[in-house]
Amino acid sequence: MDAHHYLGALPKIGDTLWYVATWNGEWLALLSFSAAAWKCAPRDDWIGWGYRHQYDRLHLVANNSRFLILPEHHYPNLASRVLALCERRLAGDWWARFGYPLLLLETFVDPRHFHGTLYRAANWHCVGETRGFRRTRAGYSVEPGAAKRVFVRPLHRQAQARLSAPVLDPQYRHGAPHIMLSAEHMGSLPEFFADIPDPRRGQGRRHPLPAVLAIAAGATLCGMRGYKAISLWAQDLGQKARARFRCCYRNGHYAVPSRTVIREVLTRVDPETLDRALQRWNAQQAATDEGLAIDGKTMCNAIDAEGRQAHILGVVGHQTQTCHTQKKSAPCP
Repeated sequence: MDAHHYLGALPKIGDTLWYVATWNGEWLALLSFSAAAWKCAPRDDWIGWGYRHQYDRLHLVANNSRFLILPEHHYPNLASRVLALCERRLAGDWWARFGYPLLLLETFVDPRHFHGTLYRAANWHCVGETRGFRRTRAGYSVEPGAAKRVFVRPLHRQAQARLSAPVLDPQYRHGAPHIMLSAEHMGSLPEFFADIPDPRRGQGRRHPLPAVLAIAAGATLCGMRGYKAISLWAQDLGQKARARFRCCYRNGHYAVPSRTVIREVLTRVDPETLDRALQRWNAQQAATDEGLAIDGKTMCNAIDAEGRQAHILGVVGHQTQTCHTQKKSAPCP
């Protein structure tokens, strides 16, 4: 792949499968299917899902990130035949390897090099072109590059309807529920933590307390659990997102707090004050929810001095998928 593909080899991107097409023991073609692009307007418009649903359903989409016919094997119809064979087995292989199904495939074609004839011949749909921006370590490129054509291929006859449904079928759910924060959410979170007393010493304090708490809250809303996961989520934020969270600005860029800083703040901040701030933010966001879901769980190993197990009651909004409150209580004797 590195020797013959015009983009070179591609490292593992999320859940990834590699395929080799052979004939009589000889390699003919190489393919890889990786995690879907986070943002792709033509694909998202074709599916019809909102950003609140998108982040929690991207695992149902895979990207044909590389496809190479080896130079000495450019035979008629070989490419479409190989792609069709992969499509037939990909959903089963993905389930066996990663434990969840696929509903849709996507790929990007650079019109400067190709026309997408292969994908058209294999019944893929061209749904539009990108704007030319690409992901970088700092977020997204400032200037757009060459636009790419976006092709999609449903693996289920109702893929579009199921991906855009208001409530995702339980068989397609995987891991903890996730939501995607909007720019408005990011900008509003620090305001609600501005009045919380900072438990840290003034000496050496680099990151503002509202920024640390806002990042921790945002990461938790997006499904992160634990200090390490919150820290990795923060490191993946682009410069614009870090600015919205009001992170520390130094040497020309915004820096996010480390895992040590996040752990220190969350273990020392007053929990009741923090809970009241989160309640106020939830109350503001709850205005868009037309319905609420209430559910309770019994904590297996949380037993009080009288031998009773603790119960957790949660309230989640149907439209925003936001957890508006959680209450801990022990059952009545």
